[in-house]
Amino acid sequence: MHVHLILTCPRVFTHQLGWPLHEGDNFHPQANIEKMSRGEPLTDQDRLPWLLKLHEVIDSERCSGLDALVACSALKRRYRQILLHGSKALTSSSNPDTDVLPPSSPDVCFLFLHGEYEFIHQRMVARRGHYMKAELLRSQFDSLEPPLDDENVLSLDIRRSIADMAAEVEKHIMSFKLATANP
Repeated sequence: MHVHLILTCPRVFTHQLGWPLHEGDNFHPQANIEKMSRGEPLTDQDRLPWLLKLHEVIDSERCSGLDALVACSALKRRYRQILLHGSKALTSSSNPDTDVLPPSSPDVCFLFLHGEYEFIHQRMVARRGHYMKAELLRSQFDSLEPPLDDENVLSLDIRRSIADMAAEVEKHIMSFKLATANP
């Protein structure tokens, strides 16, 4: 069983792989949704209940023994630690060099989909019916701490074709599964 965390295009990957998808946006408290609807960026404190809820989802999927996808904007290393370790990450050091918790888990792989600000902003402006305003993208770019290699991450440039990215994700996941099955 593996849980894979992705930042965008989740439906493409869930369709390709046939795994259940947990869309992180569906787990935000109403206060967060209202704040983003007003064009206000979320703070670390605003995100904490959301991250802890997503940790519960990830933990549940780990226990189920089945593969799953979780889509969310895990912008900072600390957020990714909370997703992996829950409230234990809150008492851990904020310095990655002295963290007592491991930066990765053998059953979780981060898929980091990245692109240029303008490209992503255009996509956000074109989407309809989402509470997060495109103007909030700048705050997300400002907060972003790209995952490091020790976080078990596959980085994908979103300018690539969806089919190409999905194929690379599938190849990476199969390779990841083999590596974790035969340590």
